[in-house]
Amino acid sequence: MVTIDLSAKSQASGGSSALKGYLAEPDGVGPFPGVVMIHEAFGLDDVMRRQADRLAAAGYLTLAVDLYSDGGPRRCLVATMRSLGSGEGRAFIDVATARAWLREDAKCTGKVGVIGFCMGGAFALMAANDGFDAASVNYGQLPRDLPGALEGACPMVANYGGKDRTLPGAAAKLESALTSLGIEHDVKEFPTAGHAFMNDAPAGPKVLRPLMRVLGIKPDPAAAPEAWRRIEDHFAKHLAD
Repeated sequence: MVTIDLSAKSQASGGSSALKGYLAEPDGVGPFPGVVMIHEAFGLDDVMRRQADRLAAAGYLTLAVDLYSDGGPRRCLVATMRSLGSGEGRAFIDVATARAWLREDAKCTGKVGVIGFCMGGAFALMAANDGFDAASVNYGQLPRDLPGALEGACPMVANYGGKDRTLPGAAAKLESALTSLGIEHDVKEFPTAGHAFMNDAPAGPKVLRPLMRVLGIKPDPAAAPEAWRRIEDHFAKHLAD
């Protein structure tokens, strides 16, 4: 597993002046389908790197782009969230830069999906109509203009938690919008799960974890395996040869 420097490509496209990513490679010689992975609000930490490793183990050349490369979470979080709210800006350019890097890499087949968790899930949803072949949205916030953001989106699989107090009713709203637009999709709400239920360990600063537990933000080992199977089935259908 290696760190990829995407800074030159990002700068040339008008993105972040510094941009890095964590590349998780499958075993074998390839080529492999590619996946751009977008991290949670806490950044590209060890929990997120293990998510990338899991996708690589399933056969996907996975580039986890670090949206906080240009200054760290404290300096980048506000600008990144502002970009998410507007649907444009450096963060989206950085995601597109990671997609382009994968497509140009000799180990990639040219088919590229996008996956995100929490904040990254919202980015994956909004990037699904920007040249990706498949998308996986995991407990991502929905934009105000949901139909507009989804217009022309690629096939999508989405996982939400029924006990997620931060996103009440999100799964049903997403299901309705995708159906009305005729976009191929598979949306599921897991009744026992809360936010960040696919993580294999608690994430974020330890000082915030008591509050996160109250909000239901924690791993759910009972629901996570099925959510991962749904993602792997979706990517196998739309990315694998």
